[in-house]
Formats: sequence, C-alpha cells, structure tokens
Amino acid sequence: MRAPGAVLLVSTYELGHQPAGLAQPKAFLERAGFHPAALDLGVEPLDPARVSAARLVLFSVPMHTALRLALRAAERVRALAPEALLAFHGTYALLHGARLLERGAAAVLGGECEEDLVALCEAVERGAELAPFRRPGPAAAALRRLDYPVPSRQGLPPAERYARLDDGAGGERLAGHAEASRGCKHACRHCPLPAVYRGRFFAVPVEVVVEDVARQAAAGVRHVTFGDPDFLNGPTHALRVAEAVHARCPEITFDFTAKVEHLVRHAALLPALRRAGALFAVSAVESLSEVVLARLDKGHRRADVARAFEVCREAGIALRPSLLPFTPWSTLDDYLDLLDTFAREGWVAALDPVQLSIRLLLPPGSLLLEDPALAGAPYDDDALGVVWRHPDPRMDALQEKVARAVEEAARRGEAPEATFEVVRQLALAAAGLPHRHVPAAVAADTGRRAPRLTESWFC
Repeated sequence: MRAPGAVLLVSTYELGHQPAGLAQPKAFLERAGFHPAALDLGVEPLDPARVSAARLVLFSVPMHTALRLALRAAERVRALAPEALLAFHGTYALLHGARLLERGAAAVLGGECEEDLVALCEAVERGAELAPFRRPGPAAAALRRLDYPVPSRQGLPPAERYARLDDGAGGERLAGHAEASRGCKHACRHCPLPAVYRGRFFAVPVEVVVEDVARQAAAGVRHVTFGDPDFLNGPTHALRVAEAVHARCPEITFDFTAKVEHLVRHAALLPALRRAGALFAVSAVESLSEVVLARLDKGHRRADVARAFEVCREAGIALRPSLLPFTPWSTLDDYLDLLDTFAREGWVAALDPVQLSIRLLLPPGSLLLEDPALAGAPYDDDALGVVWRHPDPRMDALQEKVARAVEEAARRGEAPEATFEVVRQLALAAAGLPHRHVPAAVAADTGRRAPRLTESWFC
C-alpha cells in the first residue's frame, strides 16, 4: 500500500479549480508514509497506467455533479483494475452512502474524514476488516478538529489547466484555490452541508492557509478562490487569513463566498477585505420571494439582498449572486419579478446566466424532505435525488427552455445581458405576456466589468 501509486486519489469535478479533494487527502496520506497518485478527470483523461497500479481508489465526491461523474468513472476503473478496492469520500458520498455500498463501494466516508482515509489505507495494508469505514448516511460523518497539513499539490495538474480570473478589463490571471474553513454553522434547508456538518465548521490554521497560497503563488497563481462554504462563518478568522496572505503575497487577489446576511452584518469588515485583495464575493441570493426564502430558511429577506449589493459596492467588492429560481414554491410571477428587479437595479452584468436555470436538487438527507410539499416524492437512482414536479407545469417547461438557452449562449460566448434578454422573453411567453422593456438603473452599475472566474459555478 505504500508503494508509489498503490493508493489513487480521483476527482471528477470541483467547480473548475484544482481539487481540494485531491490536495488535502494527499497531504494527510503523505504525512502518514503513503505515496498516493492523483488523477483529476475534470481536466485529464483516465490513465490506464495509474488505475492498473492502484490497490485502493479513493473518489472525491463533494457535490452532485462530482458523484454522477464518479459513478461513470468507477465502471471504467473496475474494468481496468478488477482487484482494486473502490471507496468514496465527501459530502455526497455520505448522502448516498447506502446506495454506494450497494454498488460495491469498499468504504464511504465524509465530513472531516482525512484521518479516516489514512486509517482506511492502513486497514487495507493490514488486511483488516473494513466494516468501520462503511458509513451509510450523514449521521456517520466525522466531526472532529484535524491537524491540517499544508495541502499537497505536487503531481496535480497545474493552475494553467483550470479556470482563470477574468479581471473585467480584458485580462486574465492564473487562479488557485484554498480553504480557510470547512463545514458551516448554518442550516439552510436546501444545502447538503447541514445534513453532514450539523451546524459545525472548522477553521484551518492561518499559517497553513498562508503557506498553501504562497506555494501556489510561487507557481504563478495571482488570484485565489477561498472555497469555504462561507468565508465569514468566522469573520475574525477570515480577516486574519486575508491580511496574513496579503502580507506574505501582496500580489495575490482573492474572491470568497458569504451569505447575504453575513455581508450585511459584517459590512464593516468589507473595506479591510478589499484592502487585502478581495475582488468579488459570491453570495447565495437564491430568490427574491419572501415565501421561498422562508421555506429555504436562508436567514435573509428581499431587502437584505439590495443592502448586500450596496455594502459590497461601497467597499469596492463586486457581488456575484447565485440563484435558485426553480423550486416547488417559486411562481412564474416570482420569476418575472426576479428578472425585472435584476434589470432595474443594474445587477444583470454581475450574474452568470446559468444561475437563471438552476433547479432545486434534493439528495437523500436533505432537510427539505421534511416539507409537506415534498412528502412522497420518489427517489430517482439515475438522477441521484428525489424527483419533484412543480404544481404549475409552466414552470417545469420554462426551466427546461431556460437551461437549453443559457447552455447554447455559453457555447457562443454571448454577453450576459443578451442571454438575460432571451431568458426574459421565454418567461414572458410562458406567462402569455408581450415582451416589455424594463429601463436600466440610473444608479451606478454594480456589475458591469466585474471580475469573475472563467467557469460559471454550480453544483
């Protein structure tokens, strides 16, 4: 097991950045004396040589798309290395644990599970029973503070293979990725993390984060995404990390993800984050409907969204919203209102059009499955989730049309504003209304020329 490549770490998708699901376990395993190989199928072909050398293949599945792709890859791995053990780790491994075990997984782990991955490798090495590593659901997540080593990125595809920063002025920079914390202290009901982390988050030591970023900077990275589920879960820690990174690597800029309520509550911190290099923040606006926001237990209201745009603009940080416009509780009027508001307020250029097509995912363990509106909804093994239908069939039809439109526009490299207008026409047609013009905001444009990554993010 300690021979080079006997353990193979595999990632399939991590939002277009170099996978933490490879770099972090790799560091833990190397510290324990193993010599794992790594394979990122998001940017590399499946390598028969690396697969056939492996005795244990560990698939990282932190999100829905990653799991779908990993299940396909697992079939090819089994064909190339029929004697190898296959295991899955990450948030979606635990949510689908029972089904993964039924499909022959040797182990399923999640939460703060890197030490468990080391123990799994040691158990395989000894020929020990693997039952303790077969965890069938999110209640079995490891939730203990770890001694984090600096992520090991040697041997991973270089930053040039991943999404870059588009600086909004016609230039691009190499982009990297780091984590200052893991888990989340909130319980948004549509998010998969509460089922696994149950309101806990874990801070990565400042010195570990700084060294990780510094090593990436030495390799040419000039922008870093802090991939924390919410960078401002621990606002004091976040500011310490940002300022320490800036002191060590003043040329590095960064982006982060934070809840709308955190951007509003911690608005006083935003100017300091901007001085430390913050260019933009991603925030899960999700909806402007008070009904939907309450169902999702988002922790913010419609007025807070406008305030979040305002405080970010004042600090010089662009706000990049993510949306969840298609849920069982969203109406066609809600969708039209969302489009009108984004046009009126000048937020369109801050939006990746794919966000206008996002439909609610319901994995096993989702807190939303307790909602009466979803009672009895069936699980679809192919879709890897609970299938729901909107009570207004126009919404399901509209979602399919919008998804096709934004995908085609992305292939053409169409400007967000042009795609937005196509989507608005589709929505008006669904409502049986004529096209109407919504005047652009007179106020300062909050999104135009806003920096962004070259790959739109979604789960």
